[in-house]
Amino acid sequence: QVQLVESGGGLVQPGGSLRLSCAASGSIFSTMGWYRQAPGKQRELVAGINRGGSTTYADSVKGRFTISRDNAKNTVFLQMNSLKPEDTAVYYCNADSPIRRYWGQGTQVTVSS
Repeated sequence: QVQLVESGGGLVQPGGSLRLSCAASGSIFSTMGWYRQAPGKQRELVAGINRGGSTTYADSVKGRFTISRDNAKNTVFLQMNSLKPEDTAVYYCNADSPIRRYWGQGTQVTVSS
């Protein structure tokens, strides 16, 4: 059974930092990554990383967010620096197995003073 367990969300002031983690189990995953969904908006890609370490980022987070992964532990991380109020959203981890894409339960990130 595949499980994705996220942690690390919370409330932070503008300019602050947070680190999200997502531990996946139950399969071998190729691409892993993070999406986010703000109220009233569609879910959007934040960052993705494959097993070889190649990454992709949304333009809005380039230079501020860094995605990394530990293949041995099936864990993906998202280091978020210089956070802005517009980064406020529910952040969802995703992991792609040979069969399908899996999603985590979501973790709230709120950037506010």
